[in-house]
Amino acid sequence: MSSKIPQSGVQVAQKIKKLSQRLINISEKWKPVTLNGIQTPVGKVNLVTNRPNSMYILSMFPYPSGMLHMGHLRVYVISDSLNRFYQQRGHDVIHPMGWDAFGLPAENAAIERGINPKVWTNENVEKMKKQMNNMLANFSWDREVKTCDPEYYKFNQWIFLKMYENGLAYRKEAEINWDPVDKTVLANEQVDAKGRSWRSGAIVEKKMLNQWFLKITNYTQDLLKDLNILKNWPDKVKTMQRHWIGKSKGARIIFETNCAELKTFSVYTTRAETISAVQFIAISYDHPIVSKYIKTNSNLKKYVDGIHDLPDDSMSGFRITDIIAINPWTKKEIPIFVAPYVIASYANEEGVKGAAVMGVPGHDSRDYVFSNENLPNEPITTCVKPIESEFFINLPVPFTEKIGYMEDYTGEVAGMVTTEAREKMVDQMVENGIAKKIDQYRLRDWLISRQRYWGTPIPIIHCDSCGSVPVPEKDLPVVLPDIHELPTRGGNPLAHIHEFVDVKCPSCGADAKRETDTMDTFMDSSWYYFRYLDSKNKKLPFDYDMASKNMPVDIYVGGVEHAILHLLYSRFVSKFLGSINMWDGTMRHFEPFNQLVTQGMVHGKTFVDPKTGKFLKPDELDNTGNKLVIKATGETPDISYEKMSKSKYNGADPDKCITHHGPDATRAHILFQAPEQDVLSWDESKIIGIERWLQKISSLTDRICEFKQFEIDFRTPVEDGLNEFEVEFHNEIQRYIKSITHSFERCQHLNTVISDYMKVTLLLDKASMNRKVRDEMLMLNLQKLITMIYPVTPSVTEEMASIIKEKQPALATWNHYEWPVKERMTEWPFKHYQVVINGRSKFKFVAEKDLFKKGRDYVYEYLLKDPTGRPYLVNRTYDKMILKFNIVSFVFKKNKKNKEM
Repeated sequence: MSSKIPQSGVQVAQKIKKLSQRLINISEKWKPVTLNGIQTPVGKVNLVTNRPNSMYILSMFPYPSGMLHMGHLRVYVISDSLNRFYQQRGHDVIHPMGWDAFGLPAENAAIERGINPKVWTNENVEKMKKQMNNMLANFSWDREVKTCDPEYYKFNQWIFLKMYENGLAYRKEAEINWDPVDKTVLANEQVDAKGRSWRSGAIVEKKMLNQWFLKITNYTQDLLKDLNILKNWPDKVKTMQRHWIGKSKGARIIFETNCAELKTFSVYTTRAETISAVQFIAISYDHPIVSKYIKTNSNLKKYVDGIHDLPDDSMSGFRITDIIAINPWTKKEIPIFVAPYVIASYANEEGVKGAAVMGVPGHDSRDYVFSNENLPNEPITTCVKPIESEFFINLPVPFTEKIGYMEDYTGEVAGMVTTEAREKMVDQMVENGIAKKIDQYRLRDWLISRQRYWGTPIPIIHCDSCGSVPVPEKDLPVVLPDIHELPTRGGNPLAHIHEFVDVKCPSCGADAKRETDTMDTFMDSSWYYFRYLDSKNKKLPFDYDMASKNMPVDIYVGGVEHAILHLLYSRFVSKFLGSINMWDGTMRHFEPFNQLVTQGMVHGKTFVDPKTGKFLKPDELDNTGNKLVIKATGETPDISYEKMSKSKYNGADPDKCITHHGPDATRAHILFQAPEQDVLSWDESKIIGIERWLQKISSLTDRICEFKQFEIDFRTPVEDGLNEFEVEFHNEIQRYIKSITHSFERCQHLNTVISDYMKVTLLLDKASMNRKVRDEMLMLNLQKLITMIYPVTPSVTEEMASIIKEKQPALATWNHYEWPVKERMTEWPFKHYQVVINGRSKFKFVAEKDLFKKGRDYVYEYLLKDPTGRPYLVNRTYDKMILKFNIVSFVFKKNKKNKEM
């Protein structure tokens, strides 16, 4: 939204409109063409044959929602610019595209629209593919995949069966996260910190269901350790993955009880030094202690039955008075509570249900709140004091710092720093057989079961006699049945299709039931980058040699929002496929992505009513006066940039931008607005600067082509005989070539590429106007500029190259797809000198750089021969001559012969 254009600016506005139309006309002329049945965007050429090296550049494939948004556009502009750059550098580039086509959004949208999810998905794929071509995205469409195609998800099932064979896929009854809106299970990773579904936003419920899991925890240490070799990943992404895997060093300590049937239980802690201040034990609702006493304690049963209805931040607890724990360090009796905040799977022993934690209200904020609510009359105990405790009148409670001194009453560790005390106490408890050192991880096995229709069927058959039986490989794929009635948002849709469910057991031939859960769609995206390399293979997911030759992906471009789930699952599956000898990635520890480029989000300009906080639509604003106001109130709206969304009315349509300004200007504007890793605050009004720059290139091309008819297709400038302006011009061009090349190669700050393009354009423009640089150098470096802008503005490159080849027949063989080579810098062999005689500046001259190495007398004789200097020096002899900072100072004696001039 911009203010009204003043009358004096109408001509400027008309000129800008003409610029836009000119760029649109250029792009229309160089639209994608069809080659061998494959639609190929402009400029896709086989630059060289028998290339010695290949390059795999990949952008995260989209969910086919029906329309690309600005975030998509930003990803594909980055990846396509890199793709074209490396093509120009002589690489055999793999730059594929496909569709993450399964999932809840398609199913829900199909229900709302009354159509089959397959129909809706395929229609959206065609729309989005057209949009990609409109933005000149140069994808390898012959490698295209669509995850809802049976030929793709057949190998989802194949990978699942291989995991099942290797003990990595299993089914168990487990507490799950249930989305009450989408009626499906969510993995822990799909529930936010507030307990809401990542997709619907609903408060997640807890249920017990039989679910399928993949043992990603078998790879925990490799997933953590191998982050160290990913030198080309952003540090923040690696930090997020480390946090999610969540390694902590601690100890599992054995507590005794007064119960003969449950004599001991274990507690995991990372702060064993605080055991002296334990005031209660908190256990999960499924702990063996609960299982024993719930049978006879009706109040306990009532509490446990209602525990899932408690708010997420509940600090209620239920004290089991039938049992007490004995502190193994102090021998004190400690009460035991069932607490909703104890996660059932946290640090539990292998094969043991439930979890238990030490309650230390003196040194833990959560325990402090719980104690105040459940043991309100119990004084708080501490065993650690601050380093600067002598400065405190009243010591802080709870004291939660991990570094401090042990209190005096803690016996042999009294006065020790907590870290030393912890180590000594654990060692002593280990020696006494009541503790074990443990490395604990936050990561849990991957829950892949989903109770929806639009996903990959899990290839398992349930037989009363044989149990869970894998579908034979020859019977893959288990095809998702076509449906005439749309799936509903209640229960598992496949369970109601008897033709699908009722089968014979592959093992014994008896009547059996097919598994009706479908796979988490992260399974689809966990290996798609392999399939691109061999997308037509009908026997295997991909060929061993093709994968080993082209993996890992050299550059992977996508949103930082996928920093945990997608990337973690992809790393796991890639390592598993390596373990079954599907590809050789030993040199890179079977990591799938070498370099990761995470682009920031695109934010739109947002208008808010300052009084009501309401988001305003564009038609609720008036910009006809001197300032922007709200029509209804006349107030000035608050303006900010926020994440684009329909509810904030701040979205931008990529198609409209491309229609108004052309794809080249749009692509350059996206890169120029911000470094790729930063948030991009979308401001379409600033695209005017990009349009003017591209128009300047067009004008420059016409101007230089009119200078003369060049007789040869020259490649490099003549470095001998260059004047000082040509030397400076040449060196500046070489600096920019180096800078632009470096920016592309590092995939960082591509906004500076556009800035450098503009500087080269300005350099050429000035040189072509002052005519101090020979025409051949101007044309040569114009060609270099036009070649270098190709990755970002391909149709402008095509148009300018066409004009040059048409107007300059001698240059018709110029290959404008070949990246210019940086040449050596050169020096002008002369210098400018200033002559000062007896303190007064007299004249200037130009001479070779090593003139003064030949002696003062030689210089004096040289200047006597110079027409400018001769009048000042003739009939005079110098007393002293000094050279400093290219200033030649002569001192003469004042006498009759040497009179002052």
